[in-house]
Amino acid sequence: MEKLLILLMLVSGCGFAQSKQTRPPAQKRAAPAPAKWPIQSLSVEGIHTYTREQVLAVTGLRVGQLAGKPEFEAARDKLVACGAFETVGYKFVAATQGKGYAATFQVTEVEQVYPVIFEELRVSQKDLEAALGAKDPLFSMAKMPATQPVLERYVKWIQEFLASKGVPEKVAGSVTASAPGEFAIVFRPARNLPAVAQVTFQGNHVIPQNVLREAIAGVAIGSPYTEDRFREVLNNAIRPLYEMRGRVRVSFPEIRTEPAKDVQGLHVTVTVDEGQSYELGKVNIEGPSPLEPAVLLKAGDFKTGDVANFDRVSQGLERIRVAMRHAGYLEAKVTMDRKIDNEKKAVDVAVHIDAGPQFTMGKLNIVGLDLNGEFEIKRIWTMKEGKPFNADYPELFLTRVREEGLFENLGKTKSDFKINDREHTADVTLTFAGENPEQKPGKKGRGRGGD
Repeated sequence: MEKLLILLMLVSGCGFAQSKQTRPPAQKRAAPAPAKWPIQSLSVEGIHTYTREQVLAVTGLRVGQLAGKPEFEAARDKLVACGAFETVGYKFVAATQGKGYAATFQVTEVEQVYPVIFEELRVSQKDLEAALGAKDPLFSMAKMPATQPVLERYVKWIQEFLASKGVPEKVAGSVTASAPGEFAIVFRPARNLPAVAQVTFQGNHVIPQNVLREAIAGVAIGSPYTEDRFREVLNNAIRPLYEMRGRVRVSFPEIRTEPAKDVQGLHVTVTVDEGQSYELGKVNIEGPSPLEPAVLLKAGDFKTGDVANFDRVSQGLERIRVAMRHAGYLEAKVTMDRKIDNEKKAVDVAVHIDAGPQFTMGKLNIVGLDLNGEFEIKRIWTMKEGKPFNADYPELFLTRVREEGLFENLGKTKSDFKINDREHTADVTLTFAGENPEQKPGKKGRGRGGD
């Protein structure tokens, strides 16, 4: 019995030791690497029509937010779906402190954008604009993309707003001619409207009937008639003809309509008050300008004291814009306000400059030449790195290279430049074709490469 007890104790001891060995101590698992990090900075490349804040409002992302690939993919999909961009991409890298992302969205804007016009909607336009702005951070009355997704989305929003105001109206949106060579996106009731078939002018003496009819035919004949839209057409197509002759007070006090006799549609009769002729008074640069106002006014070449021809004034504004562009201000906007002095029969013009950033010359790349040819081109290229970038200079430079015969057997040439919106620089590429690589530069004249 004693021997049996000892044996059982030995067996149970062995069993305890064995069970202890089959349970290895639990090992701590390594924590998985985080899939999301805080966004430390957000930027947008490729925008011209919209601001950084507008684009980021569409994405829904914000600085400080935890984000990873799923969040950036979703933000990109929102930008694609909004219909304002041809292409959308993104990139994110470790920020300087290494504890978050520095993210950048890269977009290409839809080029076909037009101003917006509301017609016969029977609600406050100011309230409608506020409602659409609340729906879409990219909303602008000045520039709207003419893509089908955008038009359909805005038609839906406008109909919802009308219904909330007790106006159950179906709405249509389309691109419509508003002036010769100019178009607008028009939102109006979808019901059929009578079309303009014929236009007659009364009270005109300075401009003949046939000239007025020809000016308005392309934008009015065949278009749906509403008085608001027709007055807009008059202001865009007829008023400039009078303002070229100094008739800045021209008006259209009465518009009558009746069924046309020979064709289906409306015969519209417009009474014209041509007013008196005014002369161009003082022209000044108002507000800040990075270039000397005297230099810009000289470039504008305004003919003060002559008839106030606002077609020529607009040409002068364009010459100022070109001068700004040559100084590196590629995104400069030049606008004007005019003050009419009825007593002196003169119009003073205030020119406003929105310069935008100044771009400088970046790298010069030359394609298609041997080392000798490349050295000669770089020698006579006068727009050096870091200097204000003149976007017209590369093509002017190539024209002079061809005219001066710097290279024999020179074929086609091409210039191109790539803008860096973040650094505000422009890298230029000059491409040469047809040059004989065995032929050294033939210096028929000492090339200067432009002024």
